[in-house]
Amino acid sequence: MTAPYFFMLVMHQLGRDYVVWDTRGEIEFVKPGRGVLTAEFHVSPEKAAELRARAKDGAKVLEWFETVITDRDGDVVAKVRREVYIREKKRITAARQP
Repeated sequence: MTAPYFFMLVMHQLGRDYVVWDTRGEIEFVKPGRGVLTAEFHVSPEKAAELRARAKDGAKVLEWFETVITDRDGDVVAKVRREVYIREKKRITAARQP
């Protein structure tokens, strides 16, 4: 349910000059989830700018993102962490080299 979202949000904000992968995830089940479940995903422009700066010149960046899954009453049924890999593409890094 949560696998692609942080990866896609980061990839969309960083653009085609970056390699972005979803590398792994962790989930802590808090209580049974029944009926409609909801999770919200957000990567701020400030976080995207930070990741862009850290990945400059081909540096490997591993960043964890967190969210919760809630039921219709707003009760937390699970806590989720996803790790995303970010790196500037080699052709961009190479173009900067003198």
